[in-house]
Amino acid sequence: MSKKVPDKLFRLIHSCSRSEKRYFKITASHNAFGENSNYVKLFDAIDKMDEYSEDNLSKLFKKESFYKNPSIAKNRLYENILRSLDAFHAKSSVDVELRRMLHCAEILFSKSMYEESQAALDKAKKTATRYEKHHILLDISKWEKRLMERDSYAGKGIDDVVQLLDSDNLLLGKISNYAEFWNIKSRLFLLLNKKGKVRDQGELKNFKKIIDNTLLKSEKKALSYETLYLFNHIYSAYFFGIGDYQNSYLYIKKHLALIESKTEIFSEEPNKYFAVLSNMIYLCTQLRKFNEVAFYLSKLKSIPELMERGMTEDMEIKLFSSAFSAELSLYIQTGEFDKALQIIPVIEEGMKKFTINTVRSSYFNFNIAIVYFAAGNYSAALKWINKLLNDNSIEANNDIHCFSRILNLIIHLEMGNNEVIPYTLKSTYRYLDKRNRMYRFETVFLQFISQYLKAQNNQQLKSIYQSLKHDLQLLSKDPFEKVVFEYFDFNVWAESKIINKSFAEVIKAHLKN
Repeated sequence: MSKKVPDKLFRLIHSCSRSEKRYFKITASHNAFGENSNYVKLFDAIDKMDEYSEDNLSKLFKKESFYKNPSIAKNRLYENILRSLDAFHAKSSVDVELRRMLHCAEILFSKSMYEESQAALDKAKKTATRYEKHHILLDISKWEKRLMERDSYAGKGIDDVVQLLDSDNLLLGKISNYAEFWNIKSRLFLLLNKKGKVRDQGELKNFKKIIDNTLLKSEKKALSYETLYLFNHIYSAYFFGIGDYQNSYLYIKKHLALIESKTEIFSEEPNKYFAVLSNMIYLCTQLRKFNEVAFYLSKLKSIPELMERGMTEDMEIKLFSSAFSAELSLYIQTGEFDKALQIIPVIEEGMKKFTINTVRSSYFNFNIAIVYFAAGNYSAALKWINKLLNDNSIEANNDIHCFSRILNLIIHLEMGNNEVIPYTLKSTYRYLDKRNRMYRFETVFLQFISQYLKAQNNQQLKSIYQSLKHDLQLLSKDPFEKVVFEYFDFNVWAESKIINKSFAEVIKAHLKN
């Protein structure tokens, strides 16, 4: 059965912030004794609902004449809310302000106030050029043409016409250039999101096909700062995908330098700055540049102050998930599990408060499971890993799902659930076989579990763990297999079993060496 989609009016009202709701009520209540007061009542009724119910609304407003036709009443309220939101956000972005300037130029033109219309266009053109708003510059050019035509080109010559053509061609070239770079970037990210990092020569070949493009031979091919951003984005993602973190790190640094030197252009898109900082924090963690992690984490947390204009509820969610995900990962890498345990309640609260997307919530679940695992609280670790495995919205081909199944086996092994392990092993093997992406690590690990189940005594178990550690050390040097150890340090875990120390103790010992 398909999931029922909530009413669009219900979704719109519940998406509004407190300030937006207050603004709507104030503007609607200006006509308090007329039709608008009814719409405020309807607005409030829907706002109080946890789930949408048409029956409840019909009962509530059965005596109200305005609600005799519910669909008309709801559509009117929907349109009124959108108009209110449009007014509320009239100065929320450069794009909105430029559209308002253009509308003013159009009004002045319609009143035959041509000089004033041209002045409005000149002001808009200056702002649009400053912020690289190429699509809007084309709209401005359209009105410049109409002004030129108004008196049969009076006072204009062929140079003016040619100049407009050259300007249009330059703008179209930049727009086309951006579209081509965006296409390359999106093809690369489709591969990354669907398959994850490169795990064999065939996948490496697919990555190289995308990157082997004449536009990518030099950054001079990028005709605007936004396109230069894409150039750096493509290369940082490419090197990330093939496991070359040092080169990915260098391109991320170029990313940051560009954004921080052109704050006017990127100020309205904190999402980009946020994404680059998040990626830099991850790379620094993997490259063990822990001092830099703290530095970039502080920058990430300061985004709301630096880019206040572009902050939205969506950005608040992303900022929460990225900042705490980075902090959690840092504590895992540095073996500071006590600190990690302290922030888990805050993360849980945030996960209840915000709607976190599937990928981000799955990484939270996975890393929280690792923290509890390291703390020796295997029941809690199992609870969090089951949250991930029971989430049907996670794509079966996603690497995080694969390694969650492996960690699930390890947790059962630590808990001594030997009666559960054979079934879990069989289920994991079926899953990996269907995934068509079962590589050496998965094969080695599943063979280890099979041998573990057959072990007769502690001496045999120790030998099995030693064999596993040897195989894992070889795999960790393979560029196509080393991605496995970014999810969980299987080497450390195998060593902890051999020397009879806790997982956390071995991690801390490694950091001291």
